[in-house]
Amino acid sequence: MDKKDFEIIVVDDGSTDKTNDILKCFGDWIRVITLERNMGLPYASNIGIKSALSRFVVRVDADDYIHEDLLRVGCLYLGMNNVDAVSFDYLLVDDKEDLIERRSAENDPIACGVMFKKDRLIEIGLYDEKFLLSEDEDLRIRFTKRFTIHNVPLPLYRYRIHENNSTNNISRVLHYKKILHKKHRLSAESNKS
Repeated sequence: MDKKDFEIIVVDDGSTDKTNDILKCFGDWIRVITLERNMGLPYASNIGIKSALSRFVVRVDADDYIHEDLLRVGCLYLGMNNVDAVSFDYLLVDDKEDLIERRSAENDPIACGVMFKKDRLIEIGLYDEKFLLSEDEDLRIRFTKRFTIHNVPLPLYRYRIHENNSTNNISRVLHYKKILHKKHRLSAESNKS
């Protein structure tokens, strides 16, 4: 794809390292949004989505990467089908980028590597900023109540597994899973009445 066909937005969520210096090396290839202090992944993601100029958006976490064809295939798929988002299978890789295993995004969904129609994300209220973990599950539950996500079984996303993954903190994961279940159990019960 040509540079004019896509934009890369990096939301620097209050980093305290040399992130901004490194980002300057890319020149006009990327647009940087700098948050003065760390606001959390959902807030930073929402800022990036709202500032995007395109019809479609894909979230890529800082420690992951995408195959060069993900944007092309995603745009074609959304343009040719009556769906609201498209996910892609992904590869789990280690810090050395060695393959651990391939995963189906349909059976084992993740937050990233999903190309959404931006207006659909805005319609559901984007990410719930109270969820500092499980934000992807909350978004997917709300999204699929109204819209469709189709999966393309091509492994075009690379999900890195390392000791600093936020999902390694089991007590935090369990805390947000509990909040997630409470939120959606309550909303399901209120829909019944």
